[in-house]
Amino acid sequence: MKKVSIIGGGFAGLSAACYAAKAGHEVTVFEQNETLGGRARYFTESGFTFDMGPSWYWMPDAFERFFNDFGKKASDFYELKLLDPGFQMFFGEGEIIPVPANRDALREMFEGIEKGSASKLDSFLAEGAFKYSIGMQNLAHKPALSWLEFARLDVISGALRSNVFSSMKTYVRRFFKDPRLAAIMEFPVLFLGAKPSNIPALYSLMNYAALELGTFYPMGGMYKIVDGMTSVARSQGVSFVNNCRVEKITAGAHTATNLKTNRGSYAFDALIASGDYHHIEQQLLDDKYRNYSNGYWDKRVMAPSSLIFYMGVSKKIKKLIHHNLFFDRDFDTHAAEIYDHPQWPKSPLFYVCCPSKTDPSVAPEGMENLFVLIPIAPGLEDTPEMRDRYYRIVMMRMEKECGDTIHEHVVFKRSYCVNDFLNDYNAFKGNAYGLANTLSQTAVLKPSVRNKKLRNLFYAGQLTVPGPGVPPALISGKIAAQQALNFLNL
Repeated sequence: MKKVSIIGGGFAGLSAACYAAKAGHEVTVFEQNETLGGRARYFTESGFTFDMGPSWYWMPDAFERFFNDFGKKASDFYELKLLDPGFQMFFGEGEIIPVPANRDALREMFEGIEKGSASKLDSFLAEGAFKYSIGMQNLAHKPALSWLEFARLDVISGALRSNVFSSMKTYVRRFFKDPRLAAIMEFPVLFLGAKPSNIPALYSLMNYAALELGTFYPMGGMYKIVDGMTSVARSQGVSFVNNCRVEKITAGAHTATNLKTNRGSYAFDALIASGDYHHIEQQLLDDKYRNYSNGYWDKRVMAPSSLIFYMGVSKKIKKLIHHNLFFDRDFDTHAAEIYDHPQWPKSPLFYVCCPSKTDPSVAPEGMENLFVLIPIAPGLEDTPEMRDRYYRIVMMRMEKECGDTIHEHVVFKRSYCVNDFLNDYNAFKGNAYGLANTLSQTAVLKPSVRNKKLRNLFYAGQLTVPGPGVPPALISGKIAAQQALNFLNL
């Protein structure tokens, strides 16, 4: 039995811990925050329970696969509810388009907006199904240490058929002309960290996940996933040290040896760093042991950060459903203010999650639990005045589009932005989602899962393969654990 240390108790760290412990090793997770979950932590206040980060439960097969690997099912830990409609989009001037979970209803909705689009939707989702099988069940599971991993004929032909060299924007417009349908198809790329014109069309697999596989919610909140994974980890013998900030990784003779923390020093045989990759390299490792320079990191294209508001409202808001996207302003302008000319957006799009529409346990009776998110460029100056300004902007537009008074009924409000991502997660430039999934940052072109100078240090999480998102985080932890186990078995 060897000692495996893991930095970070988010989805990737918990996944890595479970797989390393299952192989028979002594695994310890070091988490700097009081609770596990990373960005998927939660807090309670005044009878409300707020998930702090991820709110979309897509790709249920990825979660099922994880729990199955340990003889469990997701249903052993939480009840999944299919949302119908899966989400809705506000386009302004009272126009709201709910997106149904049922395929026939979805086809009817598309056809009603653009004649002939129902059959095109069938073709789009059929191609999405193929991309999903190639992307999530093949490409995403590779450690991407060499292009040779992708040299099999079926992988190459599958990648080419998956439009990896076409942009999402161009691809979507081959099928749909109406800007509202284009917006419905393009919105998932907001979570991938680049404009639709820069995201490979491979990622239309996200539409397949959302529209065909379904949008779900774990009753009790997204933290139920963390609880389930923590339960699996403990059953495998994993130990946790919370409120533990790692201050230094000591190394010698091409091997990392110890973690120096605010709670003492810990020796290990293998180390998986699932915290922020940039922070691990630039702050915890001596220069001679780093994979990448500061110059390298400065050239990375980052996914957005976010300004988030957690709100408790002492009334029901009629027009909101569980997932609501406010696209009542120009998408391209907001995207340019994130990626091309980073600045606080003049008139942002935003997202509102209202889980109390589905789950009465997250808010007192007769009240609403709101999670409001504005995607913004990473690295922006984050001030209380700026947060207040954007709170007023989203509140005014929510009230207008919902035809409801909300502001005067807010009984709890907390904000979370760039400075909080930096303080709580050491997030590079205060990012929320990791690296953008552009073609130039795909597979082998992402920061390596393996440290090239220390043979027993491996990386997991949203700044390495396979990329941002909860299912990719589960996969990332498994990949890193496999690499560590390969080393320990030498």
